[in-house]
Formats: sequence, C-alpha cells, structure tokens
Amino acid sequence: MHTRVGPPMHGVMAIFGPLLLGLAVMAESPVASLENGHLQVGLSQSDGGLAQFADRKAPWNHIADHANPLGLWKLDVLREGKAVELTSAQAKRFQFEPGRTPQSLRLSWSDFGGEFPLQLKVVVEAQLEPGLAMSRWHIAVENLRGLLLEKVHFPRFPAIREQADEYLAVPVWMGQLVPNPRALLVGVAGTAKLMEWDYPGHTSLQCLAFYRKNGPGLYFSCDDTASYRKSFVMWGDAAGQVNYEMIHLPENSPADTYRLPYQAIIGAFQGDWFTAAERYRSWATNQAWARESRLATGHIPDWVPATGMWVWNRGRAAGVLDPAIALQEELGLPVRVFWHWWHGCAYDTGFPEYLPPREGVESFTNALARAHQKDVRAIVYMNQRLWGMTTKSWKTEGAERYAVKAADGSVPPEVYNTFTKLPCASMCIGTQFWRNKYADLAEEAYLKLGVDGIYMDQACSSMACFDPNHGHPRGGG
Repeated sequence: MHTRVGPPMHGVMAIFGPLLLGLAVMAESPVASLENGHLQVGLSQSDGGLAQFADRKAPWNHIADHANPLGLWKLDVLREGKAVELTSAQAKRFQFEPGRTPQSLRLSWSDFGGEFPLQLKVVVEAQLEPGLAMSRWHIAVENLRGLLLEKVHFPRFPAIREQADEYLAVPVWMGQLVPNPRALLVGVAGTAKLMEWDYPGHTSLQCLAFYRKNGPGLYFSCDDTASYRKSFVMWGDAAGQVNYEMIHLPENSPADTYRLPYQAIIGAFQGDWFTAAERYRSWATNQAWARESRLATGHIPDWVPATGMWVWNRGRAAGVLDPAIALQEELGLPVRVFWHWWHGCAYDTGFPEYLPPREGVESFTNALARAHQKDVRAIVYMNQRLWGMTTKSWKTEGAERYAVKAADGSVPPEVYNTFTKLPCASMCIGTQFWRNKYADLAEEAYLKLGVDGIYMDQACSSMACFDPNHGHPRGGG
C-alpha cells in the first residue's frame, strides 16, 4: 500500500513515513485516511471527527457530502456534583500520530480549559481489520482528577448518506426490521427523533444494521464479552441528517482513568439484515458462552434435543397438559409445554409469590406425573427480576432494601398489568438476597413439584443499580 505524506498540519506531531502502511495524510485534503482494499476511513485533521467512511468495493461513501460536523466523542461528567458536557470541540490541543499497528491511528485531545483538570486527556485508537471492511475503535479518558464519568458517547457517526429502499435492523427480542427508518428519525417540519436500544436489556445481540436492501450497508457492533452496560443510538436532526453513536456507562465510582474495556466496531457490507447477522455470528459463536454452553457440552436433559414441538399455554393443568398429550398423540413427535400462570399469584403484580400452584400442590403434581408418563415435559414461568410492591412479602421480607435503586436512591416502579396498574420493582441481581430468594423458589418448583425446568422471564434485563450497599459497582460497568 503506497503511503502519501504531506507537510505537517495543525496538531500533527510526526512525519509518519513509509512505516505507516495504510495511513495517508494528503496536503490537498484536511483529512487523514486509513485504508485497506475494502474500506477507507477519513478523519478530520482539525478535530478528529469522521469525515469519510467509504466501502471501496461498492463503491460508496456512507457519510453524506456537506455533513454537519459531529465530534468523534462526547463525555457526560459530574464536576462537583453538577452535570457537565465535554466535547472534542472544547479541546485547545489535538494531535494524531501512528498507532500500534500498521493500519491504525492514535488521536488525542487535551487542554480543555481552566474549569477542567490541567492534565485531562482523551485518547482514541482507530484500526482497520486486515482484509475486511471493518474498523475498530477504542477510547480512554486520562487524568479525570475528581471528575465523575457518567456516560461516554463513542464512536459518533455523522450524516449517513441517504439511499433508496433503506432499512434499519435491530435485534430487539426476536428482531425488528424498520423500512424507511429515515422518515422515523428525521420526521416532518424539521422535527427529529432519537431511538435508543440498551444492552444488557431489550437487545439480544450487540449490533444493528442500517442499509439499502441488497446494497451498501453499515454494521455497528462491539466485541464486549462481559456484558458491560451500553446502548446503541440513532437520531435525526433538524438538518435532515441521520446519525449514530454508542453510549457506554462506566462504573459510577471515582477513578483517575477510564479505558473502554472492549472495542466498538463499525463496518461496511453489501446485503441485508441477514448478512449483518452472519457477520455477528462469526464472532459470537466463537465466544465462551457458545463454546462452553450447556448445549454444546452436553449438560442438558436428554428430552431437550428430542423435542418435536413446543406449546405455549397458560392456566390449570387440565387446559394445558391434557391438550399437549393429545397433540403429541396426533403429531407422533415429543411435545413440550411452556406453562404460564401455573402460579398462585396475580399476573405481573403478585410476583414472586408463585407458590403454592394455582390449582393446589396435589392436583398440580399429579397432573405433571401423568404427563411424564406420556413423555410430555413442562417448564414453568418465573420472572427473573420483578417483585410486586403491593404484595405482603414485599413488606415482610424487606425486599425494598434489595431492589434496584435509581441515582437518587428511589426504587423505580414498573407497571405491566394494564388492569390493576399495580407497580412492580426490579430486584438487584447483584444482591445475595435476591439470588437466594429465586434459587429457593426454583428449588422448590423443581425438586418438590416436579417441573422439568424454569423459564426465567426478562433474564436479559439487567438494570443499572446505584445502591452503594449492594456490593457491586454503582450504575454502569
């Protein structure tokens, strides 16, 4: 790869030379460019913002012409208890230099003014994956010196170039596909909207895709293997631009330096949502949760892989298990039951007072035994995190102490039952109390009642908790 190096620009601290394969700094352009055979990424030499993201195979530059500037990062911090926003535009000093690998670049911002610590510095490393249309991004915030970092907006992708037949694919639960997402985000009459998806939370994967059907597309993801709190955000603005960013939630505790514990990923592809899902799969299926899963290692009951059909149903055994037995006889394949409202409490308000079963212990266990004789198995519903705030056990067991707390120390109520509108609280899975409570319920259902398994509803929803007495980092992390 030929490297062209122009004269030093503002903030350039080195003449890069031929060792910097894949980085071009051109005298006629205010853009530093990272390139390989598939992707060309241009960064502003004045402030480091993304100015070009070109799929060289398409060819297609995903950033619109005359895009409104958008800094590569933004920080939400607390200074002496007051919320302050810090952006790359506030830095009086900006530098970029070669990164640690040939197709990489290191950018740094410093000297943010007297109201911020003198040595405060933001460092970004951008890198291209050899032979792929993929870029990786990392950020560190050094010398915070008393500033409390609440949110890190990074990387920020400006002004996605408009195409015909656009789609937005987001892995919310089983997945959502939005045609013409630009109309949702930009709106009419200059209005603009923001859409945000959290992880761990409603998103089942850490990625999304914005693309033209069977054409050029953008793949946004990260390589986090430890489920750090984050969200993926897309928004429109009054100028009609559609923008993207990731928001990372650091541990809400004093620290002098923050380093993103994984890399953000932005890639280009041609295809549709399935193409993007295949790209994510190539990474995810090689992680520990896939390689060492109970399914992969064979630590599952024999009846699970032999299942021919799952049936979702609710109510008493006569209306759930008996129809499943009849279905199995007609189908000629093993039938399993996913059983809702088997429990003895009101739905979405009485959790976790599941026991005894709705129809009584004897009737319930006898019905299960008859189903087992016919090789019909049943797993039962038990919410992983909700506790009804009007239940007797909420008071007698002092559950509020172990509930998820907001930053102000309050318990945020959640209402799911549209009839009673009674509130529930999310319990903090970081507390031994809640883990023991749920384990005791599961043990009784499995060992005493004879259920074949438990469906832990909302297990992907791990809420940010700010209670300092729960033994976990406050907020993010």
